[in-house]
Amino acid sequence: MAGNSYDVIVVGAGPGGYVAAIRAAQLGLKAAVVEREHLGGICLNWGCIPTKALLRSAEVFHLMERAKEFGLSADKIGYDLDAVVKRSRGVAKQLSSGVGHLLKKHKVTVVMGEATLPGKGKVSVKTDKGTEELSAKNIILATGARARELPGLEADGKRVWSYKHALNPPHMPKKLLVIGSGAIGIEFASFFNTLGADVTVVEVMDRVLPVEDAEVSAFAKKAFEKQGMTIWEKSTVKSLDRQKDKVKASIERGGKTEAHEFDTVISAVGIVGNVENLGLEALGVKIDRTHVVVDEFCRTGVEGLYAIGDIAGAPWLAHKASHEGVMVAELIAGEHAHPVRPESIAGCTYCHPQVASVGYTEAKAKELGYEVKVGKFPFIGNGKAIALGEPEGFVKTVFDAKTGELLGAHMVGAEVTELIQGYVVGRQLETTEEDLMQTVFPHPTLSEMMHESVLDAWGRAIHF
Repeated sequence: MAGNSYDVIVVGAGPGGYVAAIRAAQLGLKAAVVEREHLGGICLNWGCIPTKALLRSAEVFHLMERAKEFGLSADKIGYDLDAVVKRSRGVAKQLSSGVGHLLKKHKVTVVMGEATLPGKGKVSVKTDKGTEELSAKNIILATGARARELPGLEADGKRVWSYKHALNPPHMPKKLLVIGSGAIGIEFASFFNTLGADVTVVEVMDRVLPVEDAEVSAFAKKAFEKQGMTIWEKSTVKSLDRQKDKVKASIERGGKTEAHEFDTVISAVGIVGNVENLGLEALGVKIDRTHVVVDEFCRTGVEGLYAIGDIAGAPWLAHKASHEGVMVAELIAGEHAHPVRPESIAGCTYCHPQVASVGYTEAKAKELGYEVKVGKFPFIGNGKAIALGEPEGFVKTVFDAKTGELLGAHMVGAEVTELIQGYVVGRQLETTEEDLMQTVFPHPTLSEMMHESVLDAWGRAIHF
């Protein structure tokens, strides 16, 4: 095999791309990965990981303010935003360099530069030193996505921020407007609100966290408002008048448009796939609303060309990208590959309180024609939650009344992003209510609420 010839070339080294390359190498394939910016992609450098580091700082700060409740004393509580950000950047850097080591360990060739696909089985990379031509029978597109920019609401990095500016903020917002209440918008709203900003969230849909179960959205909204946030649903930001030290936002709600003043705006109105300038159209790749159209095995319809992760459409989650990467590598190596089922992928939002879910919402299950049994259990009925000083939240489970199949699980409260995995495993193993009822959950743990929620669906909850 020639020096620049590979079994697999992966374009993009985010959580989809680098994982695909490593799995391909494990299966004995000669693999290369092309990356134009950072190993680990947005997730490690400007997304999932650094935001969690920031939110952890906010959580510790919030607990310090509650010290008295726990019989503790903490005086002169404060924070240094620069130090909080510095810690978060350090965490991201550590993990990004870790990806470099992993790729090296698995003998994956890394080519830093901008890729185009000049023809079938060919990748041309513009590097610092010139252009490198690579070839492979199989190419995996893992180019990810970027923030959607609405006309007039574009980020400028001064007063109007994208998620990237919000992760390295030029100042601490006093009066903050967050446009969009999906996971990204709500996490930043939660972070800056905890640190004392006056936060307003504007959502065009009829509820915050619109992809979640309606009861979870309603509970989260109440919790956010109790923390001092202003939440405006069914509202649209029409325009932004940018001034030196403030932004006037024209907001339409309830049929009226009013001007409101803020010193900072964060735009979090979704994402668009990075499909441009790759040469995809010339190859005959189908693109639908900035996303590459693929089948259940991530095949594009062009022989030997696959697309995984954000570029291949929703759900836009790092763990979905990684699993698709593994699946495609196994498919190429001739292994028995399993498609990644979107309804078995959990979504987690790390606001305060945390939100996590998997499978169908109650409304979706009914819409699909299921007769459902629904169980719920509140945090206030759980010993560990009370001991932790976290008595607010609930666990909700949705079952098929006829077969006992677990159709969906929805949670809001402390540490639910860790708990959700129990139900994810349950769904993967095609569990029924009977299996879950007979499972012994350890005491005292938050996980006991998962058991009680299942019991409640059949009118058998013990502690509520």
